[in-house]
Amino acid sequence: MRVLLTGGGGMLATSIADAWSTQRPDDELVVVSRRDVDLTDAAATRRVIGDARPELVIHTAASVGGIADKTARPLPYLLNNVIIDASVIEAVVAADVPRYLYTASAAAYPADAVNPISESALFGGPLEQANEGYGLAKLTGITAVRYAARQTGRAYRSILPSNLYGPGDSFDPTRSHLIASTLLKTHAAREAGSDHVEVWGDGTARREFTFAPDIARWIAASIDSIAEWPDIMNVGAGTDHSIREYYELAADVVGFGGELKFDPEKPSGVPRRLIDSSRARAHGWAPQTAIRDGMAECYRAFLTRSPIGDPR
Repeated sequence: MRVLLTGGGGMLATSIADAWSTQRPDDELVVVSRRDVDLTDAAATRRVIGDARPELVIHTAASVGGIADKTARPLPYLLNNVIIDASVIEAVVAADVPRYLYTASAAAYPADAVNPISESALFGGPLEQANEGYGLAKLTGITAVRYAARQTGRAYRSILPSNLYGPGDSFDPTRSHLIASTLLKTHAAREAGSDHVEVWGDGTARREFTFAPDIARWIAASIDSIAEWPDIMNVGAGTDHSIREYYELAADVVGFGGELKFDPEKPSGVPRRLIDSSRARAHGWAPQTAIRDGMAECYRAFLTRSPIGDPR
């Protein structure tokens, strides 16, 4: 099978490419990143997908970042993601690609959704303010995939992963997500000999993080049955931890013995976000990696490479 994977410079795509080479060595996998094509350029995107003639497109490319950057600059997280997703789905439909997998985000759920959050909660209320632009873009992408599947009769589906982490994570301080940020900040504090690390919020907010290579291996193993999947599926670890617990785990992994100083005046997002992944479990999803083991693998990767940027 010929497969085209977008977002080649990003964490999830890197994990998918690794899983594909191990689990599906006979497939022809074309990985594209922002160095290969600007996905905000619709014509260029059509050319790349048309020339590749894929039987499956897996779309992971996105304009992503941490809570600080999303709060300071919400506009690009809305517009860039809408444009990227529109370019790709239009190209997929134009090329009559038989199968398409769109990776959305649990940020698309309402801020007051009842935990664990089921797929039926989508479009049920206002989004978390810090993630609103990004979440609205993902809601638009999910809707476009559903429309395209209805129009074409093709197997076009969306998955909504929880927050992800993994060895391909970005450690750019302006764009890093929570787990990468905990490792980066505790590492920097240890290296500087500091006696404390400053943390946004009061540390009580709870988040679910899923190891990206686990999702990648599941996609590679299950993708042949994509036509049997529901149009939308959550994919998460099934457990959550507090912000304080993630920082404590990071300190343990890094070897930082100082104090965590919380700033409750800073935003920390919704109090809790844990998704219900029972649909995906019915289709073979079973996370394998314990949180501390995954964080230790991320830290080892951080020590041996330079930061990865925006996964486009």
